[in-house]
Amino acid sequence: MLATETYIQRRLRLKEAMGSGLILFLGHDESPMNYADNPYPFRQDSSFLYYFGIDSPGLAGLIDIDGDSASLFGHDATLGEIVWTGPQPTLEELGAQVGVSECHPLSELEVLVSEATDSGRTVHFLPPNRAATILEVEKLLKIPSSDVRQCVSQELIRAVIEQRLVKSDEEIAEIEKALEIAAGMHTLAMRMSRPGMREQEVVGAIDGLVSSQGSALAFPIIFSKRGEVLHNHKHDNILKEGDLVILDAGANSLTHYASDITRSFPVGAPFSDRQRQVYETVLRAEMDAIAAVEPETRFEDIHLLASRRLAEGLQEMGLMKGDLEAAVAAGAHALFFPHGLGHMMGLDVHDMEGLSEDLVGYGDEAKRSTQFGRSSLRLARALKPGFVVTIEPGLYFIPSLIDQWRQENRHAEFIDYDQLEDWKDFGGVRIEDDVLVTSDGHRVLGEPIPKEIADVEKLSAT
Repeated sequence: MLATETYIQRRLRLKEAMGSGLILFLGHDESPMNYADNPYPFRQDSSFLYYFGIDSPGLAGLIDIDGDSASLFGHDATLGEIVWTGPQPTLEELGAQVGVSECHPLSELEVLVSEATDSGRTVHFLPPNRAATILEVEKLLKIPSSDVRQCVSQELIRAVIEQRLVKSDEEIAEIEKALEIAAGMHTLAMRMSRPGMREQEVVGAIDGLVSSQGSALAFPIIFSKRGEVLHNHKHDNILKEGDLVILDAGANSLTHYASDITRSFPVGAPFSDRQRQVYETVLRAEMDAIAAVEPETRFEDIHLLASRRLAEGLQEMGLMKGDLEAAVAAGAHALFFPHGLGHMMGLDVHDMEGLSEDLVGYGDEAKRSTQFGRSSLRLARALKPGFVVTIEPGLYFIPSLIDQWRQENRHAEFIDYDQLEDWKDFGGVRIEDDVLVTSDGHRVLGEPIPKEIADVEKLSAT
């Protein structure tokens, strides 16, 4: 939990940004795997965490904009519950930790919300991301569950996004705590990945490292020698000497701020000539993109800069040809780079995308492209000091995509499909870091995690 005053000030700023009415924040409940007493690991709703800070199930928060008050709803543990859980803080004790003095039984929430709606007051709420929360909104506000998502408060969504986009020093410190764990995850994987091991052995070890820190994964681990599968959560391959693997993994701080790092490295051997060519191209694109991060620069322009660097490397390898500016404008490079350069980060690893990916990443100032690859860019808007973004270029050789584009003769003036045939079993490379936009430029967050070829080989090839 952050400082008490942090939550008080966050709620105050939100009230000042809103017009009138009530703001309803529903925390998450336990979610059963197969029966009530066997739940999934608990994860609190991020917006509830941001404004009320309490990482426990069965809670709700209510901000009265006109009455200038905040209330917490929940229940004190019964003796029957304490038998199983041990002593728990009371609701008032929890409220005091985040500066809320008005605490009520959860059963009173429906009465208060009904009184407000009956008197014509607006109850603002954010898009629910769980089915159980949708049903709770239906019960509280008498909105059919099928209509709940259409009735969310656009005014509240915009106010919350605007507030959460800029990270405070306190938040940056939490992200760097998460990055400290991520650094251990990646260096452990480089050291232990050896021929004959199953990918799952490596995944189990780094997952255990996170657990040993009292933390949790920020997202399911991506670790595979099938690097051309962008979100590959299968870990069933046997590693062989010289395999090139991608590890995309991050952890949460204890307050749930996320880290997100990707490294690519060879198993038990130095980079091969081809692997070195691709890796150096991706690393150059990443370093140039990071160098371009500064206030007021449009992230979409940085994406296009990275795309040009990737295309230049592909041309050097004999895989792309012609006018590279025209090739990137046409989207020919997306055969090898079919995703965006990065995204916002914070309490969510893709920060606030559950509220609206377009409002978070584009706002009112940018428009999403429909072009293949570029349409997957999650962030395009101009950068501001306090934004935390990922920079994660990659090159991938996806056989089915290559075959389809070749059959369609797509961008044949820019792609040498004959040369590309010999690369279809290559896999992929991605390199990613988390970057803070500062008042005069940028800062790569966390301690350096090896990515120069000599440093990577020192850990992974010995």
